[in-house]
Amino acid sequence: MGNISSRSDSNPAYAAFFDLDDTLYSEVDFVKSGFKEVTNFLYKEYTLNRNESYATMIQELNQNGRGKIFDVLLQKHNLYSKKMIKKCLSVYRLHKPNISLNKDSILCLKRFENSIKYIVSDGNKIVQKNKIEALNLQQHVKRVFLTHEFGIKNSKPSPYCFMKISNIEKEKPKNIVYIGDNPHKDFVEIKKIGFKTIRINKGMFKNQQFDIEHESHIIIDSLGELSIKLLNKLLYI
Repeated sequence: MGNISSRSDSNPAYAAFFDLDDTLYSEVDFVKSGFKEVTNFLYKEYTLNRNESYATMIQELNQNGRGKIFDVLLQKHNLYSKKMIKKCLSVYRLHKPNISLNKDSILCLKRFENSIKYIVSDGNKIVQKNKIEALNLQQHVKRVFLTHEFGIKNSKPSPYCFMKISNIEKEKPKNIVYIGDNPHKDFVEIKKIGFKTIRINKGMFKNQQFDIEHESHIIIDSLGELSIKLLNKLLYI
C-alpha cells in the first residue's frame, strides 16, 4: 500500500479509510469506561456502591444490550426520572474514555505509516472526538471525517464523506479501500460507486452472514491480516 503521490498505472496505490468503533479498537471498552464514570457520578450524588452499580450495568448489557441500562440501574435504587436518565447519558457520552488501540491496530498503522489514511466514523461528534483523542489517532492518519459534522443525512451509508476524500486525493474510488465492521451501513452504498471494502469480523456483527449487496468484498479477522498482497487482490475484484 504505497503513497498515492507515487502511484503509477502499473503499480496502483490505495488510500485507506478506517472505521473507528470495533475496527481500530473494541467499542465495548468505551462502554465499560463510560459505565465507570456513571458509577463515580452516582456514588458522589447518592453514595451508591460503585462495584454493585457497575455489575448491574454489565449484567444488563450482557443480557439485553445497551437500550435500557441506566433505566434498570436507577429503577433498582428508586432514583429513576427522565432528568436522571439524561444526566447519566451526559456523563457517559462526555467522559474522557479510558481506551486504547489493540496490538493489531498499532502494528497495522505502523505497517502502513507512509500511506494515505483517513478515518470515517458515525456517531455523536463530541463522543467520537473524545475517542480519537484518547486513542491518539491524529498522529496516524491524514484526517478524521466525523460524518455528523456534515449533517445526519450524510452519515453512513451515505457515500458523501467518502467522495469528499476521493476528490481531495484526486483518486478514483476503485483505488480506495474502506475497512469497517458493520455491513448494515459500512459498505452497501460505497460499493455501488466503486470503492473496495474489507470487513473486520469482530464486534456485534462477528460471524454474521449478509447478502451480497451489504457484505464487503473481503472479510478478515483482524487488522493483522491487512497486507499489500491483500490490498492488491482487491484490484481484481
